[in-house]
Amino acid sequence: MRILIVTSQFPLAGEPTRGRPLYQTARELARVAEVRVVSPVAVYPSWARPRSYLFHPAEGATLGVDTEYVTYPALPIVTRPFNGWLCGRAIDAAVQNFKPDVVLSYWLYPDAYGAMCATRRRKLAFVAGARGSDIRVRDAISKRLTQRVVRAADRLLVVSEDLGRLAASEYGADPARVRVIANGCDASIFHLQERAAARAALGIAADARLVLYVGRLVAEKGLRELFDAAGEVFRSTPRLQLALIGGGPLHDELAARAADGSGPPVRLEGAQSPETVARWMAAADLVTLPSYSEGHPNVLVEALACGRPAVATPVGGIPEVIDADSGILVAVRDASALARGISEALERSWDERALSQRFSRDWQTVATDTLRACEEAVADRR
Repeated sequence: MRILIVTSQFPLAGEPTRGRPLYQTARELARVAEVRVVSPVAVYPSWARPRSYLFHPAEGATLGVDTEYVTYPALPIVTRPFNGWLCGRAIDAAVQNFKPDVVLSYWLYPDAYGAMCATRRRKLAFVAGARGSDIRVRDAISKRLTQRVVRAADRLLVVSEDLGRLAASEYGADPARVRVIANGCDASIFHLQERAAARAALGIAADARLVLYVGRLVAEKGLRELFDAAGEVFRSTPRLQLALIGGGPLHDELAARAADGSGPPVRLEGAQSPETVARWMAAADLVTLPSYSEGHPNVLVEALACGRPAVATPVGGIPEVIDADSGILVAVRDASALARGISEALERSWDERALSQRFSRDWQTVATDTLRACEEAVADRR
């Protein structure tokens, strides 16, 4: 089967960990099907470029997946209603040249909207994948355009039961076409390791109480609340340390807060390789994700695989990953509740080995489930 994957959520030279779950899926799919990835990325004029814009194409050959990056012109807000159509034009040549049996597009708007346009012209099977925030859109225009994609897809792939329910109730998705395909975890990287050795390698004191965050540095991840909570916990836990892995537009603000000396020591480590992330998880006492919304956060699956509990918010698919035996769920946008959750998690004794064995789903299984959904879509189209 020839599968063309269309997604902007794919590694970039300036953001090598971008779309890592989709990269893992594409790499495993390429072992069982003929796969090509086309990654459409909006290009802005220099005077209108968002601060978080980091587009520099990665080298497809180094990714281990046949990858092509294409661009289309855009302006913040102004071109939003047209970005799906512009994206469709950008990927049209790739669809024509590759001649796929099915187009599989992750990120509902504008990526999957563009893929929908390109497949409609050729009457190809079309599979769309929702990751989380792409289906929890706020503005009316984007929601209406996203709804068209959800209803048009021969199969809609979601990473959690929660997103499946949302797609059906708010976007009119046919439940018979929805497939829940949760993220996998690379057990060769994320597994139980000795905390002392990891701390020695990273320069973390043996007696530190280390709280770790991994992800984009954006307000929607609850990072301001995390800094407030860490300051509160620090008053009763002087050995507390905070480490953040990832980049994003909130970096300078968080760096300034870390430098003011009012809270615990903070390390802003930037984007790191999966192997380095796993070492930080091994060094940590807990991993936190106080997000406002989520799909099926892979970072929590990986944290558990490393034997580390989580303190997170009960949004999206998080309660499908974290329960009372593996972490503590706290109220959204509530720094005091987050502080109490962190303190409780630091005081509690966790069974690291039991945590590390909670998830055994690998990326090969994800690829197999994805291929099955694509085959169903092609069969329906025929």
